[in-house]
Amino acid sequence: MIHHDIHDVQGVRVAVLRVAHGKANAIDVEFFESLIAALNEVESSDVQAVVLTGSGRNFSAGVQLFAVIEGGHSYLQEFLPVLSEGLRRLFTFPRPVIAAINGHAIAGGCILALAADRRICVSEGAKLGVTELMVGVPFPSAPLEVVRHHLPLHVAQDLILTARLVAPDEALKLGLVDELRSAEELLERAVGTAAKMGQIPSRTFAVSKRQLRGDALAAMDRGAETYDEEVREIWAAPQTLDGIRRFMDATVRGR
Repeated sequence: MIHHDIHDVQGVRVAVLRVAHGKANAIDVEFFESLIAALNEVESSDVQAVVLTGSGRNFSAGVQLFAVIEGGHSYLQEFLPVLSEGLRRLFTFPRPVIAAINGHAIAGGCILALAADRRICVSEGAKLGVTELMVGVPFPSAPLEVVRHHLPLHVAQDLILTARLVAPDEALKLGLVDELRSAEELLERAVGTAAKMGQIPSRTFAVSKRQLRGDALAAMDRGAETYDEEVREIWAAPQTLDGIRRFMDATVRGR
């Protein structure tokens, strides 16, 4: 599901973690368990930086909605906590993480990219956005704070409340991504950027990253206490699951 490759760039070891999980690289319990395991393995090694990328036409198209409607409440009791755990682990990973956005990054897939330290996106053939509200589900606190950490408030509100998708050039203007590259250049550029950041002494980088993200982590904790129980109730409500089914039916008909 997550394939490892090690690149050595002038003595800096970069792990490329490539997601290969069905056609859309959709995220589910198995995905986040694999991501957490991969990050744990990298952290215990001599790797100095990470590139996270997808396969095919998708970086990740977001949550595996089939699993949500089939598993219902019992599945969500497992999925939503591991979703928050996995995003927080990526967001706080103590070494540089570059997202090489090779294709569509939608909903949870876009938030995965935002949890990285830098985002490099293909210049064509991708759509990006945080479309959770279109499906009828609110954000758990961890993904919401990842979005708010990286985007100006007015941009975050616009993208969240309209649930719209944007092309790479608009994503660059809004700050969703940091630079654009052709598909042929993408991975080489991401690995090179990761290697350059990997030259920073590891403890210095880790402390600085904790300082920069401390407010977001505190907000995650506050939000989890205040909102996440209600968020879980909404996700698991019968009317929400019916809405997800209608959304998926409409999506299939529109293809």
